[in-house]
Amino acid sequence: MDIQIKKGVLDACVLFALKDGESYGYEIINRLRGIIDISESTLYPILKRLEASGALGTYSREHNGRLRRYYYLTDGGRTKFKEYESDFEEVIRIYKKIFGERQ
Repeated sequence: MDIQIKKGVLDACVLFALKDGESYGYEIINRLRGIIDISESTLYPILKRLEASGALGTYSREHNGRLRRYYYLTDGGRTKFKEYESDFEEVIRIYKKIFGERQ
């Protein structure tokens, strides 16, 4: 898959994993299991990029004696997720024009 397309897909997947509530890295990976395989080394740069863009907020909380970083969608993240949904519909329309309907 083209790296630019994959980047957008991965960002959308991470936002999807957080749309129903906050979570931490390992749990985000578990929420995406069966949708897309994503490693920690791929996930954390995405989380950092989405946080820097204002799509995610974070806070830390202690769990079993260690600090765990939690991520949640901001209003900007919810808007971005809706934009990805709209983009998806446009891409599907374009692909159908190019490749035709497939049964």
